[in-house]
Amino acid sequence: MHMADALISPAVGGAFWAASLSAIAYSSRKLKRETDEKLVPLTGVLAAFVFAAQMINFTIPGTGSSGHIGGGLLLAILLGPHAAFIAMASVLVVQALFFADGGLLALGCNIWNLGFYSCFVAYPLIYRPITGNAAGNGRKHVFAAVVSAIAALQLGAFSVVLQTMFSGVSELPFKVFFSFMQPVHLAIGIVEGAVTAGAVAYIRKAGWHENSLPAGLAYKRLAWGIIAVALFTGGALSWFASTLPDGLEWSIERTTGGSGPAASGAGELAASTAPIVGGAIVLGAILAAGFLVSMLMKKNA
Repeated sequence: MHMADALISPAVGGAFWAASLSAIAYSSRKLKRETDEKLVPLTGVLAAFVFAAQMINFTIPGTGSSGHIGGGLLLAILLGPHAAFIAMASVLVVQALFFADGGLLALGCNIWNLGFYSCFVAYPLIYRPITGNAAGNGRKHVFAAVVSAIAALQLGAFSVVLQTMFSGVSELPFKVFFSFMQPVHLAIGIVEGAVTAGAVAYIRKAGWHENSLPAGLAYKRLAWGIIAVALFTGGALSWFASTLPDGLEWSIERTTGGSGPAASGAGELAASTAPIVGGAIVLGAILAAGFLVSMLMKKNA
């Protein structure tokens, strides 16, 4: 669901740049008061995993399209909404700057569509109320993850339709575009919810619960375990990624009859070293930012 500049007008792109930067600034202020320094490395490795996972497209049967997880809900469940939004923004910035996956003009839209709805809508308003104080990783957590992922993807897909319509730079009829975007992202949301529930269950077995990080050797094992999964995802699974157009590209093709503006400039990066290199860049950027924030906090203390 990465939008390209060809879909967005400067006015709409600028408005969502401003909205996303405001959300980043708000999240940064909250993190200065809340963040445990031990959370920074785990934020980095999780963001690296999400970067790799986003480049692994899976086929949606019967449609001729494919999809990939967004990862925002997974990050929000494990990190909280503010750290998750910063991590998602970091992933999308690296994708746009280094791998031409989504344009710079559309970057604000992409951060908003993939980050805001999952971190600040689906997680606090759907996932948390459903799970409540329930312990464990039973059916309630799976149901909450699936429903939340579907909601986040549906809101993000509808936002893409609205942003495209208000931009007015492409000939994509609202009703037709909407009729293709929402069902295909419903299917993607179901898969993302299942993947999110499984990943959360696995990580919680390692001792990471909300507001409670594992200590000592368990902490190191968890961090290295996530790195290993990210490397496997980017280095091995990427070779089996679907080459079918993703949900947004497919919807554009169906709406226009096979012609129209591109959805993203990513091309066939998934079957290369891009997931590993990009994940390393994301990890390094988050660790560097965390170090700088820590130094500033100590200096002002």
